[in-house]
Amino acid sequence: MRFLLLIFILFSYFSNAQIRRVDGGIAGPPRGGSDKNDTLGSFSSKSNKDILPKAPHNLYKIYTLKRDTTYVDTSLTIQSEYKYNLLRKDIFGLLPFVNEGHVYNTLDFSLQNKTFYPDFGFKAKHFNYLQVDDIKYYSVPTPLTELYFKTVMEQGQALDAFLSVNTKSNLNFSIAYKGLRSLGKYVNSLTSSGNFRFTTSYFTIDNRYNLNTHFTGQDISNQENGGIVNLNEFETSEAPYNQRDRVKVYFTDATSLLKGNRFFVDHSFKLSKSNPNGLLIKHQFNHEYKFFQFTQPTESSRFGTTLTNDIKDKVRYNHFYNKLAVAYTTKSFGNLEFFLDDNNYNYFYKSVVFNSDGSIAVPNAISDRINMIGGNYNYSLYGVDFKLNLAQTISNQSVSNVEVGAAYRIDKDNHVSFNYQKLNSIPNLNYTLFQSGYVDYNWSNNFKNEKLSQFDFSAKTKWVNLSATYKIMNDYLYFDNIQNTLTTLTVKPFQYDQTINYFSLKASKEFKYRNFALDNTLLYQEVQQSNQVLNVPQFVTRNTLYYTGYVFKKAMQIQTGITLQYFTKYFANDYNPLIGEFYVQNETKIGDFPMLDFFINARIRQTRIFLKAEHFNSSFTGYDYYTAPNYPYRDFMIRFGLVWNFFQ
Repeated sequence: MRFLLLIFILFSYFSNAQIRRVDGGIAGPPRGGSDKNDTLGSFSSKSNKDILPKAPHNLYKIYTLKRDTTYVDTSLTIQSEYKYNLLRKDIFGLLPFVNEGHVYNTLDFSLQNKTFYPDFGFKAKHFNYLQVDDIKYYSVPTPLTELYFKTVMEQGQALDAFLSVNTKSNLNFSIAYKGLRSLGKYVNSLTSSGNFRFTTSYFTIDNRYNLNTHFTGQDISNQENGGIVNLNEFETSEAPYNQRDRVKVYFTDATSLLKGNRFFVDHSFKLSKSNPNGLLIKHQFNHEYKFFQFTQPTESSRFGTTLTNDIKDKVRYNHFYNKLAVAYTTKSFGNLEFFLDDNNYNYFYKSVVFNSDGSIAVPNAISDRINMIGGNYNYSLYGVDFKLNLAQTISNQSVSNVEVGAAYRIDKDNHVSFNYQKLNSIPNLNYTLFQSGYVDYNWSNNFKNEKLSQFDFSAKTKWVNLSATYKIMNDYLYFDNIQNTLTTLTVKPFQYDQTINYFSLKASKEFKYRNFALDNTLLYQEVQQSNQVLNVPQFVTRNTLYYTGYVFKKAMQIQTGITLQYFTKYFANDYNPLIGEFYVQNETKIGDFPMLDFFINARIRQTRIFLKAEHFNSSFTGYDYYTAPNYPYRDFMIRFGLVWNFFQ
């Protein structure tokens, strides 16, 4: 941590060499539109001692590979409050575990997305793992720094810091590190994680060549206690169990670790020098290495019998991806792109499991190469933006993807969109192959592809924001405990041979009266299935009543209020740290408890200060709040921190 902070200080010092242009600012990246009208402000310079004006905020650009461009935002809004968490985004629909940086239970099933390629798996461990689409790129007229700090549950802190600098108008570098350490309130619940990222963006002055590339190094380590043994100790919360380190847990020395490094390149070249349209050659490369490890020096009978006295399960994943595309852009007929990609992966252990007769029961590796061909088409007609995406394998596997979408912007306040996807995808690799020192956690399967048909509709209006999702799923894969009890876990993957229909409707609206506001988000979900393999709460709601005003002669903006979160009772999935996944259980319901947070936030120039009393009602509404069947939700605690932006 100290070494990385030293890098930030040195990088910030040398970035002062960046010269601010007076005539027109820094040209932005080719993502998100033209910058002809973006300026830093003009003035008459009478001497070299004149102070240069500050650049307008819309020159500090943030964009992604999806061509979404936003600007640095230092305002204090209710969204600032919602995004002030470890994931740095609104986590409505996710329920965090008791310690910061552990896993999240998913209340909103529409948040789960499938890819047509087989993924590494261990999905419960990936909430704080930055994927390719999570990486942001920058274009800034002056060096930009942001510091995020937040206290944690016990003995530690959460810090996220980044620095972005344009050494030239068309060349940007950024470096960032998010670090977390939190001891936690319960025995064996320490969290320690780090997310390092380094990005580079470049484009030629004539915009013929564009490059975005990044490197990430990430590690997420959690001590795993398996939840509490006796629920009565928590639900009574009488001395000594009101001291949470006195509550008995299942495991006292188990640890899980997810670690990965990724190098990614996305670049394109326009063949024509003068024609703004014409052919565009694109290439994307991704190399990622990951491993997931579960260690437990003292074996536990909760997972069954063992093959060894010292559990050290470790699986590795090596992934190479190349995509070559040819795109043609016209003003009259839209944008057309054809691509060919190569996906090569190796998922492996360093051991083989044998049967008693000497034959191989569980192999040690899955290696495959998937080649796909496809195309994308985008066209605008009478204000309606249409899109069509097609992909199909040309190798031996059966994988396909069809996406059709349309979006229409009525005016600046009203926008509607529709999207349909039909997906045929290969199962995640940990469904197919898994090895462990525990006998019951060794399998080699040959599952069918999962099939998904999904309809999405959204409407953003000045009256209400609506989004609806309808999914039809066949050959759905899930984990289940065949013991049907929380005390003994024999969790294995299964494939559901019938159809699951899932529907969700989410509505949000903010009502304002003078300095007061009431922000509301309501989610309704319904599942049709013959057996309970997909469980979701029927209703999830978040309601925030808050006040915004100014004090100290408007030198400080303040924001204070109360947030209520609630979800109806349901058979929530439970967490299994051995496989890093959630599994289906139909024995214990959780939910039907209010979560009340009181917050006071403030903004002084580019600094936002946050103070929150989390779950302050915990002691007087009953100790029956859980994140998973034997994992309690967080007790009342006070946490504070800040987000600080520097514009040099």
